[in-house]
Amino acid sequence: MIRLFRFLKPYRYWVVAIVALMFLQSIAQLYLPTLMADIVDIGVMHGDTAYIITMGVVMLLVAAIGTLCNVTAGFLSSKTAAGFGKIVRGNVFSHVERFSLQEFDKFGTASMITRTTNDITQVQQVLFMLMRMFLSAPLMIVGGIVMAVSKDAKLSLVLVAVIPLLTGVIVFVASKGIPLFRSMQTKLDRLNLVLRENLTGIRVIRAFNRTDRERNRFGEANEDLTRTAIKVTRIMSVIFPIMLLLLNLSLVAIMWFGSIRIDLGFMQVGDLIAFTQYASQILFSLTMVSMMFMMIPRASASAVRINEVLNTSPSIADPAAVKKSAPSKGSVEFQNVTFSYPGAEQPAVRNVSFTAETGEITAIIGGTGSGKSTLVNLLLRFYDVDGGSIRIDGADVRELSQESLRGMVGYVPQKASLFSGTVADNIRFGNEAATREQIEHAAVVAQAAEFISELKEGYDSHVSQGGTNFSGGQKQRLSIARALVRNPAIYVFDDSFSALDFKTDAKLRDALQAETSDATMLIVAQRVSTIMNADRIVVLDDGEVAGIGTHRELLDSCEVYREIVMSQLSEEEIA
Repeated sequence: MIRLFRFLKPYRYWVVAIVALMFLQSIAQLYLPTLMADIVDIGVMHGDTAYIITMGVVMLLVAAIGTLCNVTAGFLSSKTAAGFGKIVRGNVFSHVERFSLQEFDKFGTASMITRTTNDITQVQQVLFMLMRMFLSAPLMIVGGIVMAVSKDAKLSLVLVAVIPLLTGVIVFVASKGIPLFRSMQTKLDRLNLVLRENLTGIRVIRAFNRTDRERNRFGEANEDLTRTAIKVTRIMSVIFPIMLLLLNLSLVAIMWFGSIRIDLGFMQVGDLIAFTQYASQILFSLTMVSMMFMMIPRASASAVRINEVLNTSPSIADPAAVKKSAPSKGSVEFQNVTFSYPGAEQPAVRNVSFTAETGEITAIIGGTGSGKSTLVNLLLRFYDVDGGSIRIDGADVRELSQESLRGMVGYVPQKASLFSGTVADNIRFGNEAATREQIEHAAVVAQAAEFISELKEGYDSHVSQGGTNFSGGQKQRLSIARALVRNPAIYVFDDSFSALDFKTDAKLRDALQAETSDATMLIVAQRVSTIMNADRIVVLDDGEVAGIGTHRELLDSCEVYREIVMSQLSEEEIA
C-alpha cells in the first residue's frame, strides 16, 4: 500500500500541514488534563476563585485551538484523500487503456471495474484515517504515558500491564482478518461478474426463461460474499468489547489504587483526575489504532490488486524507434502469419499468407472458428503474431506506433457497438473534426440516411447506451458510417453486413465500391453473396489458407469454398 502513496506527491504540502495541525491538536489535548489538575489542586483546594477563572479561560483557549486544528486537519485530510483517489483512478484507467486484449483476458472486465472503483475507495478511506491518526494516535499514546508517569510513576504500572494486552489483541485479530479481506475482494469480483453478465445478457436470459437460474447464481455469489463478510465482522468485532472491558477495568484499577495513594499522601486529587484522563486518552488512542487495523488489512489487499494492474506491462507496446513516416497507400500483406491465443492448445491461424492491394476488395471467408476475425485482430495489433509478419506498404505493423497504425484503419466490428449520445456523436466518433456535411455524406453511403431522417430529431436523436434503441441492421449501418467518416487508407469490415437484408446489402456494397476506390478494403463475411464480386477471396479452413482467387476460380479449384457456396446458393445462382 505504501507504494501507492507516491501519488500523494501533488498534495505533499497539505500532508505536511495536516501533520503540523494534528501535532498541535495532540499537544492541546495533552495539556488540558494538567490544567484541570492545577485548577483542582490550587484553585479549588485553596478557594482561589480568580485562579480558577484564569485557568478556566486558558483551558477554553487551549480547547478552541485544538478544535480548530482538528477541524482544519479533517478538511485537508478529506480533500487530500479524495484527490489521491482521483489521481489513482486516473492512472489506473490510463494504464488500462494501453492494455492489449491479452491483459483484459487475464484480469477480466468485472475484476477491472472492481479494482478501479471499490479497491481504490478502500485505500482512499484508509489514507484519510491514517492522516488523522498516524501522528495523533502514537503521540497521544507516548505523550499520555509520559504525562501519566510524571503524575505518579507507580500508578502507571496499571497501564504497563494493560497496554501489552491490548496490543496483543490487535495483532492477533489483524492476522486473522487479512486473508479474509483478500478473499472478500475476490468474491466481490465474482459478484460483479455475475451481475454484469446478467445485465448485458438480459434479453437472452428472458428469451430462454433462465431468470430463476440467474437469480440463483447471483444469490450463491452474494451469499458467498456475505458469509465471508460476516466472518470478518465477527472477528473484528471482538476488538471493541475487549477494548471497552480493558478500558473500564483500567479506570477502576486506577481509581482504586489512586485513592489509596491519595490517602497515603503520595498523590493529590487533581493529579488523580489528570491521570485518569491521560489513561482514557491512551486507551482511546489504542482504540483508534485498532480501528485502523480493522481497515488496513482490507485496504492492503485492495492495494495489492491495484498495484498488480499498475505493474502489468502491456504485452503490446510501441517500438523504441517508431518509423518517421507512416505508410500512406494501405497495401496489406500477411506473410506466414501464425498465432495462438493464450492458453490455447493449437494455433488459431497457421502460416497464413496473402496480399490485399490498394483499390481492390479482398474478402476472407470460412467456417465458424476458421480464424477470420483473428486476422483482423492481428492487423489492428489487438494481439501480436507469434510467427511471420503483417506489413502495410512494406512496413511491419510492429514497427509502427499503435496510434498511427489504427489511424489508417476504418474498422467496423463484428458486433456493432454504439455509445450513449446522439446519432451525429456516434458517427463523429470516427473523426472528431468531421463537419456536418461529412457526417451526412457518410450516412448516405452507409444507407443510414433514410432511417435517420425518419427519427424525430434526425442526427441529434438520442442513442441509448449500447444503441439498444436501434435495430441490429441500423447499428451496423451507423458503425459503417463511423468508419467512412474517418476516410482511412484501409477499411476492415468484420462480418459487418450480417444484419442487413439482401437489398440493402447490395446497395451498400455498390455505394462502398465507389466511395472506397482508392483504399484497401478487407471484408470478413459469412455470406457468399456479399463477397462474390471481390477482386480476391481468401478461403480459410481450420486456421489455414485453403484457397485464394476470384469467385469463379475458387469454384473450380477449392473444395472448401465450393461447399460453402453450395450450402448458400441455388444451382441457378451458382451458374
